[in-house]
Amino acid sequence: MMKTMNDLFGRIKEAETIAIGGHIRPDGDCVGSCVALYLYLKKNYPDKKVSVYLDHVPQEFMFLTGTDAVISAKGVETCFDLFISLDCGDLSRLGDAQALFEQAKDTVNLDHHITNEMFAGTNLVEAQRSSTSELLYEYLEPEKIDKDIAAALYTGIIFDTGIFRHSNTSRRTMEIAGHLMEYGIEHWKIIDESFDQKTYIQNQILGRCLLESILVLNGTLIVSCVTQKTLDFYEATPDDLDGVVDQLRTTKGVEAALLIYETGVQEYKVSMRSNGVVDVSKIGAFFGGGGHKKAAGCTMHGSFYDVINNLTEHIEEQLLNKE
Repeated sequence: MMKTMNDLFGRIKEAETIAIGGHIRPDGDCVGSCVALYLYLKKNYPDKKVSVYLDHVPQEFMFLTGTDAVISAKGVETCFDLFISLDCGDLSRLGDAQALFEQAKDTVNLDHHITNEMFAGTNLVEAQRSSTSELLYEYLEPEKIDKDIAAALYTGIIFDTGIFRHSNTSRRTMEIAGHLMEYGIEHWKIIDESFDQKTYIQNQILGRCLLESILVLNGTLIVSCVTQKTLDFYEATPDDLDGVVDQLRTTKGVEAALLIYETGVQEYKVSMRSNGVVDVSKIGAFFGGGGHKKAAGCTMHGSFYDVINNLTEHIEEQLLNKE
């Protein structure tokens, strides 16, 4: 349950130095919520020293005001009065910023992942929210939000709702999106730049993933695997795989989609999507990851075949139990 505004801003008012951080390999909701809170604090609490830490900002979100303030926490040794974690389900996913979180005098965890491990001094977690950006909006005073803050929040919401297509989109989500539009944001442009536009390399990778995908479990599961060799061939990075698993999910007849890509020797990052029957958050949590019922991820070790076989076993079990 959401606590009072004082659980967040009471602590902010008491702190002189504040750090904001989100999960590794940040997506639109992570970047949007972190940048929005940074801009809000800089605008309304100019006496505070505020820093925002992410391992990087994907190119498609660089149009947001405030992304130029994002820095890496690698090598930083500072004891902050307050560390606010956004859109992060567990402490380890803060990456290099984890050390800053652990050294901070006070900590807040604001998130919407159902697998959140409640790792902060104050945990403001609502799994029914479409996004962390939506939840963050509820803590902000509307009259203190400006166009740039609204644009960042809107970006986070559209990313985690798939432009309001996913079932996590509620009436309140749409109301908040409408309120944010009233600040004069170019909402159509935000959707185009952060969600729809793809580079030539991204389109090539998408085509390769679709071409080499396979259907298993009688056509209810679609899987695509990407090796480091393939990424190197296209001069691509893991960021260029954004959106691939969502496209796989739209294949008619499938209940779940897996995108597996190589991140090291016998190490793979797994992105999972579900069309409703399979709860991929449970599978992600089982393998040390997490996420939502319809969107989750984890890191696994072994060969491609080991990873696929282990995941398929869990997906098949859920499908059989639903019959």
